[in-house]
Amino acid sequence: MDAKDILGLPKTFSASQEKKSRPQKDSQRKPDGISREVYALTGGLAPLMPSIDASQLKKKAQLDKEKITWQWLSFTSSARTDNLELYHWVRVVNGVPPTGDYSFAKYNKSVDIVKYTDEEYEKYLTDPGWTKEETDQLFDLCGQFDLRFIVIADRFTSSRPVEELKSRYYAVSRAISAARAPTSGDVSANHLHKDTYNAQHEIERKRALSMVLSQTKQQERKDAEVLAEAKKITESRVIAKAAEEAELAASSSVVHEINERFPIHVDSVSPSSNSQLPIGAVAPTPPTPDSALIPNTLRMLRVFLRSNALEQMVQAASSSAGLRTIKRVDQTLQDLGVNVKPKVPTKAVCAEHLELRKEILSLLNLQKQLQYKEAEASSQRDGSYTESPSTPMRLNRGGEQDRLYIPDAINYGGERAVKREQKRKVPGRFLDAPPSPPQSKRARKLKASD
Repeated sequence: MDAKDILGLPKTFSASQEKKSRPQKDSQRKPDGISREVYALTGGLAPLMPSIDASQLKKKAQLDKEKITWQWLSFTSSARTDNLELYHWVRVVNGVPPTGDYSFAKYNKSVDIVKYTDEEYEKYLTDPGWTKEETDQLFDLCGQFDLRFIVIADRFTSSRPVEELKSRYYAVSRAISAARAPTSGDVSANHLHKDTYNAQHEIERKRALSMVLSQTKQQERKDAEVLAEAKKITESRVIAKAAEEAELAASSSVVHEINERFPIHVDSVSPSSNSQLPIGAVAPTPPTPDSALIPNTLRMLRVFLRSNALEQMVQAASSSAGLRTIKRVDQTLQDLGVNVKPKVPTKAVCAEHLELRKEILSLLNLQKQLQYKEAEASSQRDGSYTESPSTPMRLNRGGEQDRLYIPDAINYGGERAVKREQKRKVPGRFLDAPPSPPQSKRARKLKASD
């Protein structure tokens, strides 16, 4: 609203007051082959390099075109033996029809069926369960239906199962090929002799397949759970075996290092440490399994000679014994008429040989203990052990009761211990015994300060 509208005056427009219409911009369309961002940056300017692929341009029409027509022509197939002539549509290029055999004749594959004569049948192929007529019919149907035994069993006159028909056919084929082969090498190379047909296996296979196909969903889930559990057990066994092998390797290396640093001289062991034990209290060595007797060095090899393993097992069993004890064991074996090394080192022979060596070591140990006990008893009878005058006679010698003897793993064989037995202490006095009179003491020398 302006002043003329307020005063009610008519409006007069001049040509200068008319608004000039805006000139419309020329809308330029984005050409094909150029991205929107590139076109916005260039503003529609012509690019320095062509941005349109030459393959997008319209190709020129080919001047020399092939003239293709379809014609109704006749053909024959080499797969047929009657020379039958048939017709079909054929693609003809420039008026030249295609030549050659029928394109689908290459798919006509036939099976080479063995043919036999009457003399060969009487000589090689007689079977009490089959007649010649049935065998002839079987081979005719095999040639007609290309060994499709399901169809052959359906067309066969007598009701025989498929497995029986297969067994008869392959048995006849093997017999004819073996009779006609010039050498035995040709027979062994034939697939009929390499992979013989087993009718019983085929029956079991079909029965197992029918059981699998007739399973319910619940049975399938149960079988899957069993297989998963078996897989877990197998994996755990593999992991445990690997860990055991690593532990054995580490322990063998540690033992070897300890033996190198701290060698043990077993010959210096004193037998007096076992003299306090009775003869019958010697505990027998517990039986060890055969796998535990094998040294770790051989167990890691997995493949080794048992004669070599026997030597190392003997050394391990008598490692705590001295050289003299080992010689005495060998001498005892010779006295018994037993070879020091078995001539036939089987598993059972090696186990018995090691057991005999252990028993001989136990026997030698008992003999030594007996000698020590006899020497101790004779010394007591001779009065070599005198009691103190102030000590009354003892009725109960509880301090001299023999203790139970348990052989040490290192002191096996009754060898001497590293430390000699200390002196025997005088047994304690009884509580009711009078004390010994005090001995006179030497007077202390006085010092200058006193």
